[in-house]
Amino acid sequence: MKWFLMALKKYAEFNGRSRRKEYWMFVLFQMIFAIVAMSLDNLFGLAYENIGYGPIYGVFGLTMFIPGLAVSIRRLHDVDKSGWMMLIALIPLIGAIWLLVLFVTEGTRGPNKYGPDPKNLDNELDQIGVVQE
Repeated sequence: MKWFLMALKKYAEFNGRSRRKEYWMFVLFQMIFAIVAMSLDNLFGLAYENIGYGPIYGVFGLTMFIPGLAVSIRRLHDVDKSGWMMLIALIPLIGAIWLLVLFVTEGTRGPNKYGPDPKNLDNELDQIGVVQE
């Protein structure tokens, strides 16, 4: 839950990097809360007949759009890719698979052009003797 709240605190921060754990915990809790929102729509009889969800889920989805986009872009930054790589998902099937591969890939060790390594906050000592390109 702490990782989900961390992503929400940085809800519109598109700069920097996010660890795999922060991204996947955000996705996990977002899915859990989405299921709860859909269940509440059905429980209160608010769900639309054809689609199975209603206004509670709709509001939840809208409120999670920007934080989800921000944490996804920061996750791509951790693997040293631009946030524009999100657009690769527009390529049918292959784009979504490639984006998933990027999301599960371990981030670059040490600082990259998007910021310091979020996994290792003491990275200055680790960078002694490393040649920067």
